Amino acid sequence: MNFPTWALAGCWGLVSGSALLLGAAIGYYAHVPQRLIAAVMAFGSGVLISTLSLELMEEAYKQGGLDSTSLGFVGGAVAYTLANWLLARAGAKHRKRSGQHQHEERQKVKAGSKPGADPGDDNSMALAIGALLDGIPESIVIGLSMLVGGKVSVVAVVAIFLSNLPEGLSSSAGMKKAGRSARYVFLLWGGIMLISGVSSLVGYSVFSHFSPDVIAATTAVAAGAVLAMIADTMIPEAFATAHNFTGLITVLGFLASFFLSKMGE
Repeated sequence: MNFPTWALAGCWGLVSGSALLLGAAIGYYAHVPQRLIAAVMAFGSGVLISTLSLELMEEAYKQGGLDSTSLGFVGGAVAYTLANWLLARAGAKHRKRSGQHQHEERQKVKAGSKPGADPGDDNSMALAIGALLDGIPESIVIGLSMLVGGKVSVVAVVAIFLSNLPEGLSSSAGMKKAGRSARYVFLLWGGIMLISGVSSLVGYSVFSHFSPDVIAATTAVAAGAVLAMIADTMIPEAFATAHNFTGLITVLGFLASFFLSKMGE
């Protein structure tokens, strides 16, 4: 039985997004050393950086040239940075941190609440929006990768899966220390997983009707947003614990993705 390409795009988005839920379960229920979390985060960063360089930007350049690619890349980074800055002010600055940072940030937000406000009215919404902000660009990339030949980029799916695993793991470990319930954590990451599938489906269905220049710019926008996310959230979390080994582990992640991309040729 042959599935429609748009349905396959959604399924691949769910596959990559499922790593968030898997990581959340490990981070919430298992006692994972923070150094190991940091190492996996650094490895995932390297994998994503390689994918951005060898897959997304290269494909965007081939389709739309330097102008569309450059504008989209910088535009994606600017949009992510602005949204991330606003979310940090709302209490989601440390959403990927596995230590006590989320607990401290939650208490600050609660302490700054207006008199008479709901005691549970903390940074929950900011955390949820932050998770969406990090996950949607990656998922759209999967859908866009299927516009060429109708086949998914296995390298992109593997890269995003490997980066999502430590993201869910680290963030849920921090959420548990901040006093979040298991119900909150798994509803949040389960919802993000479903939205990842929808985003991938949209990435294919919507943009299949646009010109190569628009597709190239959109791919570059997603790439710019993901790179800004890596620099703003993933690498700082990795370096905070792994310190001098962060660079080496990131390089190994880059090499793993590079190897996968060459195996697929």
